[in-house]
Amino acid sequence: MAKLGKRTRAARDAFAGKSDLSVEDAVSLVKGSATAKFDETVEVAINLGVDPRHADQMVRGVVTLPNGTGKTVRVAVFARGPKAEEAQAAGADIVGAEDLMQAIQGGEINFDRCIATPDMMPIVGRLGKILGPRNLMPNPKVGTVTMDVTTAVANAKGGEVQFKVEKAGVIHAGIGKASFTPDALAQNVRAIVDAVAKAKPSGAKGAYMKKVSLSSTMGPGVTVDLASATGQ
Repeated sequence: MAKLGKRTRAARDAFAGKSDLSVEDAVSLVKGSATAKFDETVEVAINLGVDPRHADQMVRGVVTLPNGTGKTVRVAVFARGPKAEEAQAAGADIVGAEDLMQAIQGGEINFDRCIATPDMMPIVGRLGKILGPRNLMPNPKVGTVTMDVTTAVANAKGGEVQFKVEKAGVIHAGIGKASFTPDALAQNVRAIVDAVAKAKPSGAKGAYMKKVSLSSTMGPGVTVDLASATGQ
């Protein structure tokens, strides 16, 4: 069995016996354990009482975090003509049509968000098996299939987070960096929890939100008191 490093042991000791903390206490604990040589991402995991295999229990949405994510987001836009020019002017990192489709098919996926104008969807649709599993497929429900590419690009680069429940009924999302202030992280946690709560699907039965946990990239996780996270 591999020996644990000093940092890992210290983090585990700090988290031992702690659970269901207030958002503020959980944030402080996670920040204190984020001692890697890079600015670790603070991540939230939300366990839901849904089975996403059923269409009426799928949970997905988008939220603009009040303090951003701290991450530089690369945006690709499928568009032609004036809309392609608009996307470039808005700050999109990659803009194209068939050429972009071919690049993606060839394995070039050097972007974090994909936006498309509606007329591009026949092309984008061919990439479903590539973009879908990576949660990069443009979707009108989260504002990434739109004629307003300027706003979509600005939102993507300005702290917008898309969320989608995974097969096990869990939503994972990065909600900031360990270098953020405790208040900024706490506000971001409550913003995404609130957005997921509002995205409750019609088919959800029983307890919808079961558990909220926080962790950093290299650190352990800790559960958050649901009442504190939801503001109830």
